[in-house]
Amino acid sequence: MKKRSVATLIAALAVGSVLAGISDVSAGAAEPGDHRPSPVGAAPELGVDLDTVTIPELQDRMAEGELTSSALTDAYLRRIKAIDPTIHAVLRTDPTARRQAAASDARHRHGHTRGPLDGIPVLLKDNVDTRDLPTTAGSLALAERPPDADAALVTRLRDAGAVILGKTNLSEWANFRAAKPTSGWSAVGGQTHNPYVLDRNPCGSSAGSAAALAASLSQVAIGTETDGSIVCPAGMNGVVGHKPSLGPVSGKGVVPISAEQDTAGPMARNVTDAALTFAVLSGDRDAARSGALSGDFTHPGGLRGKRIGLWRLPSLGAEVDAVMTRTARTLRNAGAEVVEVTPPYQKRIGELEFPALLSEFHRDIDAYLATREGERTPRNLAELIEFNRTHPAEQTCFAGQELFEQSLAAPPTTDPEYRAMRAELTDLAKRSIDETMAAHRLDAIASPTNPPAWTTDCARGDNDIIPSSTPAAVAGYPSLSVPAGSVGELPIGLLLMAGDHQDHRLLALGAAVEHRLDAWRAPRYLPTTGTTASR
Repeated sequence: MKKRSVATLIAALAVGSVLAGISDVSAGAAEPGDHRPSPVGAAPELGVDLDTVTIPELQDRMAEGELTSSALTDAYLRRIKAIDPTIHAVLRTDPTARRQAAASDARHRHGHTRGPLDGIPVLLKDNVDTRDLPTTAGSLALAERPPDADAALVTRLRDAGAVILGKTNLSEWANFRAAKPTSGWSAVGGQTHNPYVLDRNPCGSSAGSAAALAASLSQVAIGTETDGSIVCPAGMNGVVGHKPSLGPVSGKGVVPISAEQDTAGPMARNVTDAALTFAVLSGDRDAARSGALSGDFTHPGGLRGKRIGLWRLPSLGAEVDAVMTRTARTLRNAGAEVVEVTPPYQKRIGELEFPALLSEFHRDIDAYLATREGERTPRNLAELIEFNRTHPAEQTCFAGQELFEQSLAAPPTTDPEYRAMRAELTDLAKRSIDETMAAHRLDAIASPTNPPAWTTDCARGDNDIIPSSTPAAVAGYPSLSVPAGSVGELPIGLLLMAGDHQDHRLLALGAAVEHRLDAWRAPRYLPTTGTTASR
């Protein structure tokens, strides 16, 4: 473990002792001859490799006067210009990004920095309101004018000194529009491609955030999840995604599906950066400095004695199961106890979740649309449905809007039957995790995050339902995807779940798992591959 400077230690304090002592292990650096867009991650003019550098390392260099936020921001803007035409992950960059970076540089020069995210470029999923940039949820219906105010989480990022670099593409309306959606497509941004193999899907709905990170177009990004929309793109694009517990990250100013499940969360190329970003998003940096966060699992024996329940999900295929077998062996060799588990109640949870979301979406999207201005902007779900009917560009890939129509006809959330359904659903999801963890005395439940990425096909739509994200998503409990390996060229993530508001313990465990698996590697932007990618 390399010696760290005082600046790094200060940065680590922003998430407490959870991150103290993390080794910044860099795996999978690009080899000469890799077939990938230029420039590669190495940035000699900065003295860093953007593929592998961490926020604490960047802050060290800024504190020592060897790097500026302006230079870092310019490097990412150049990469976006050079690489994004290949993957279509970034919808737009912020014209004020360089001015934000210059303000951070002034704070660094005068010793008045605001914490570890000061001067760090961040991309936002385009369902997160920004007062000075369009926020469209991928739909032309919201493209007329920007919101009047920033989302609460954007205010926290700005207050922390982060550089808002731009907005990322997403599955339109966060994949809650068509019965057969194609993840990563929106009428505003077109189709986002998986950087590992360009004809493969990036998963959704935070497709642009994940693909941009895989391509090193920003240091961190913000995604959102109702069920799987942070962790699946993270797994399929070989990056880290943290779906927080419901509550710590404000949903104010985020285009909704369901207040009962929606949450924004950090995405990054390593757990360190995700944890530092979560500390800012959740507003608990002071609590972290006071020692409220605890548990250093990152020393050489960091997994020793930890009990992890492996939910194999063989339905995702033999190749994914082989990755889980190798993962279990690695964790056991590191001293963890791995036991196989099957969380209960999954069938009933699956039966109840979709009907509940239909009612909640109607309530919550009407409330959100009422906040948006514009002569042609729909004011409610009924007007949104009519907008899509009369705009052919909205029908080029998401041909239908069956979920919108079903939501319009769904029982209101005041209906007693809906209330009973949501109460049963949430209770079963919480029990599925709580009972499994208690019965086996677990520190976390682990499962495959994703299958290998399927070929993108608008006519067919997505060809997989991935059940691993559902228990934590419905319960409002935290989950975290870290790279676990690959099937051919295509990344596979390991999803870790824990109990309610156990985010910091889960991040600490995830850092230890990430360190041991050492599975990250840079994408090669292959045009196609013969690797089997569906069940």
